[in-house]
Amino acid sequence: MNSYNDILEYLYNRLPMFQRSGPPAYKNSLDNTLKLDRYYNHPHQNFNTIHVGGTNGKGSVSHLLAAILQKAGYKTGLYTSPHLKDFRERIRINGQKIRENFVVSWTNDFIEKNRIWKIEPSFFELTVIMAFDYLSKEKVDVAIVEVGLGGRLDSTNIISPEVSIITNISFDHTDLLGNTLKKIAAEKAGIIKQGIPVVIGQTHPETCGVFKEKAMEVSAPISFADQEYMSDYSMVGTDGKQILNIRKGGQVVYPELKTGLGGIYQRLNIPTVLKACDLLKEKGWKISNDFIYSGISEVVLLTGLQGRWQVLGHNPLIVCDTGHNEDGIRLVVEQIRQTPHKKLHFVIGVVADKDMSSVLALLSPNAVYYFTKAAIPRALNENILMEQASKFGLSGKTYPTVAAAFKAALNNAQSNDLVFVGGSTFVVAEVLP
Repeated sequence: MNSYNDILEYLYNRLPMFQRSGPPAYKNSLDNTLKLDRYYNHPHQNFNTIHVGGTNGKGSVSHLLAAILQKAGYKTGLYTSPHLKDFRERIRINGQKIRENFVVSWTNDFIEKNRIWKIEPSFFELTVIMAFDYLSKEKVDVAIVEVGLGGRLDSTNIISPEVSIITNISFDHTDLLGNTLKKIAAEKAGIIKQGIPVVIGQTHPETCGVFKEKAMEVSAPISFADQEYMSDYSMVGTDGKQILNIRKGGQVVYPELKTGLGGIYQRLNIPTVLKACDLLKEKGWKISNDFIYSGISEVVLLTGLQGRWQVLGHNPLIVCDTGHNEDGIRLVVEQIRQTPHKKLHFVIGVVADKDMSSVLALLSPNAVYYFTKAAIPRALNENILMEQASKFGLSGKTYPTVAAAFKAALNNAQSNDLVFVGGSTFVVAEVLP
C-alpha cells in the first residue's frame, strides 16, 4: 500500500475499531499488546510516561500536561483517542502530528512482518504500539499517554509511568466496565502500579475506597486533587479565555490562571493537572509556575486540542462540545444555562451501543432539537433517537446527516440564539473546520 489513504482504509476497515463498531472491537486481554511490544523491542521503555485515565476530562488533562511540559522545554509526546478529523491527531510530539510517511512505512512494515507473526490486532492495539515506536524513534523526553477505555485491560497499560492519573468516575461503557461506580472504578484503578504515585481528580464516596484499597495493595502514594486544590470560577477575559483563581489551604496560590480551553468543567480538570505537576516536581522535573501559567493558557496553540466548549461562530453563538455521557452532559447543560441566549438550537446525535436515557433526561424541553447521526456504523438512527427523546418532552425534526442538521439549525437561528452541537464526539467532528 503506497498512499496514506490506503493505509487509513486498512487501519479503519480491516482491523476491529471501537470508534466505528463499538463493543465488538473491544479486546479484554493484553495478549496482543504484549506480543507486539515484545516484537518491537519494548519501545515504551525508552522514554518517561505519564498515564491518564478516567471517565471524563482525561483528554483535557492530557493536553494541559503536555502543554506545560512543552513550555518547560521537554520534548513531549502525546497519545490520545479518539481523533476528531485526522488519525494523526492521536500521536503528537510538541503539538506536531505524526508524519504521514511514518504511518505509511510503519504500517506496511507491520503487514509484511505479520505474515510471520500472524497476530490479529485491533485498531487500538496496533496504533498504541505504532505510537510507542514512533515516540521512541523520535527520542522524546516524556509522553502523556491517555487510556483508551477502562484501564486494567487497556493496551496503554503496559507502561510504568512517573505518575498515574484518574480524573473521575462516572457511568460510561457500562456494558464493558460494569454497571456500578465501584465496578467501573475497579477497572480504572488497574492503572495504579507498584510504588508509582497516583492522583485522583475528583473524590466520590462510592469510589474513594476502591482507589485507596488498590493504592495500599501496591504501595502507591495516593492524592485526591480536589482535596488540595479548589478552583473558583472567576470570569472570562476579553480574549475569551477563562480566568480562574486556584486556592490551596484557603489561600489563592494561582491567582488569575487563564485557560485556553473552554468549558466550566475545566475548573475540575486543572486541580488534577496542578497536583500532577507537584508530584513531578518532587521527582526532580523542572516545572516552574511560569511554565504552568503559559502552558495552561496556550494549550490549544501548543497541542491542537479541539471540541471542548469550542466556539465556532457568533451571531448566533455556535458552540460544540464532545461531552457524551451523563456527567459530561450535565456540565454542558449547566454551561448552556449560564450562556446568554434567547432560543437554544441543539444539534444532537448519539451512538447506538449506549443507553442514553440519563443523558436525554438532562436536556431542556424548551430547546429546538435537530436529531441526526454521525457517519459511522455505531451511530443511532436519527428517527429512533427522536422517538427516545420524545419520552422526555424533547421535540424537533430529523436529519440524515450532521451537515444537514447543522445547516438547518443555522438557517433557523436568530442572531441572539445559541446553536449547540453535541451528544457524540463523532457528531462534533463533522462540524469542526
